[in-house]
Amino acid sequence: PHLQNAELGKRAPRWIRDNEVTMCMKCKEPFNALTRRRHHCRACGHVVCWKCSDYKAHLEYDGNKLNKVCKDCYHVIIGCTDSEEKKKKGILEIESAEVSGNSVICSFLQYMEKSKPWQKAWCVIPKQEALVLYMYGAPQDVKALATIPLLGYAVDDTPRSADLPHSFKLTQSKSVHSFAADNEELKQKWLKVIHLAVKGETPECQNELQVN
Repeated sequence: PHLQNAELGKRAPRWIRDNEVTMCMKCKEPFNALTRRRHHCRACGHVVCWKCSDYKAHLEYDGNKLNKVCKDCYHVIIGCTDSEEKKKKGILEIESAEVSGNSVICSFLQYMEKSKPWQKAWCVIPKQEALVLYMYGAPQDVKALATIPLLGYAVDDTPRSADLPHSFKLTQSKSVHSFAADNEELKQKWLKVIHLAVKGETPECQNELQVN
């Protein structure tokens, strides 16, 4: 749970772990080994890049000492708001934690597109958009890598290879998306939701499908 603005700096935040994100939680630049070291905002606990952590504010919980904070917290703590920051978010810029907490289903799945190698993705079907599959690099990322509008896709649930026995495929004309779950139970949970979504329907018993 993120600290409310009023509590910023008054209480120590929960630190998001480095391995929970693949990009800066503020400017969304991907981290890479060389140029982007990960820093923590001492007010909200988010992982940010050096550019977005280049601010300092006095934090009450730390005896009012100057601490490194991100741009957003800096503006809140020193009391000036940046109206431009509230520009409308693009479709991919819905925070993963936000949609995962209010999702029909979410979990890690292996994903493959065309002939690219399989990669692990944090996949979410949000309640308010139960016909769209969002894919993130990690559960706390603030920008989705891709979205798939499921309506009209054909579902093929026969495994492609012995290596990934719990896989399934979504196809629509030329686009093919392959997924693989870690076990059969998880695969069936996803298929239950996806079979409905491709027909434009949403599950009734949404709460039963939360997968941690």
